[in-house]
Amino acid sequence: MEIIAAQLEDIDQIMHIIEQAKYIMRANGNHTQWINGYPSKEIITADIRNQYAFVCLINMEIVGYFCLITGNDPDPNYKVIEQGAWLNNAPYGVIHRLASSGTAKGIARKAFDFAFSRINNVRVDTNHDNLPMQNFLKNSGFTYCGIIYVSDGTPRDAFQKTIAADQA
Repeated sequence: MEIIAAQLEDIDQIMHIIEQAKYIMRANGNHTQWINGYPSKEIITADIRNQYAFVCLINMEIVGYFCLITGNDPDPNYKVIEQGAWLNNAPYGVIHRLASSGTAKGIARKAFDFAFSRINNVRVDTNHDNLPMQNFLKNSGFTYCGIIYVSDGTPRDAFQKTIAADQA
């Protein structure tokens, strides 16, 4: 599997992947995440324009999508955390909008490996009903840190993992 920067011409394929991911979520009992048109074509377009958007390819076919943001403060929703605390206040990356077509295994693993190849401190949040993602995070060494609230005011379970710089 290869990860490359998404391009604007990939938008229709990415939106198809997102719709497939929503179907997978619903089939796994997660009926409250990615509702009301989220993530929209406009959000994905902004991800691409900001160079945060990446696609996972197998044989030149897009099978996954994710947004990776790094920087001094990549997520304003992470400023306040309740019922816990972040592991550290070091610069971090965050993965958002991780989506799989369901046709390939290992999308999440590849996305997070890619993130850790760029930064050794990663935070992520997910809906409380997204048990497959929560299990993946826990099995991948992420620590549950508490609850954050996204821009629409809904809560998310927050996780973080830091690796030693020489492991990155």
